[in-house]
Amino acid sequence: MSTAAAPVRSGAVLADLLPAARHRYAVDTALVVGGAALTGIAAQIAVPVPGSPVPVTGQTFAALLIGTALGARRGFLSLALYALVGMAGMPWFSEGTSGPGGASFGYVLGMLLAATVVGGLARRGGDRSVLRTAGTMAVGSLIIYAVGVPYLALSTGMSMSTAVAAGLVPFLIGDAVKAALAMGALPASWKLLGRRG
Repeated sequence: MSTAAAPVRSGAVLADLLPAARHRYAVDTALVVGGAALTGIAAQIAVPVPGSPVPVTGQTFAALLIGTALGARRGFLSLALYALVGMAGMPWFSEGTSGPGGASFGYVLGMLLAATVVGGLARRGGDRSVLRTAGTMAVGSLIIYAVGVPYLALSTGMSMSTAVAAGLVPFLIGDAVKAALAMGALPASWKLLGRRG
């Protein structure tokens, strides 16, 4: 009898490894709701940026981790729930705000798209190694800014160059730190789960 762990199947994301054969719907629902709540909690970790209406938050990090851990479908549903409940009045957008609009709402929409894309990349192994995770996080961050920065410009009347200076440049160092954390956490989780089979 071999003591080697069974290899983790390809095409899986971390959430697929949870035991739930008979209760998959309940587990998926809990993961989606939990991901939305985690994003709302992380959004409250906010540091104002001088000269920018957008604070540095833990929200983007949570959204990208949720997408990679849950996969495209559950990641999309989780961030859609977060956005819809926040638009309906739950004060869990950055700094306890809610409702549609606002200078940073475009980043929420970008996170919805980014969680979906990074979830698809994770299903193709985009979170299994340090380099792949770095690439996956970079793609997710680019998507968030590709939606968030133009929305910031439109909602505030800023020029595009001013919106880039206020809504992108100040966040690059923080994004690098967040990517480094993900580069350590996600591949390590796969190694641990692979050993346990």
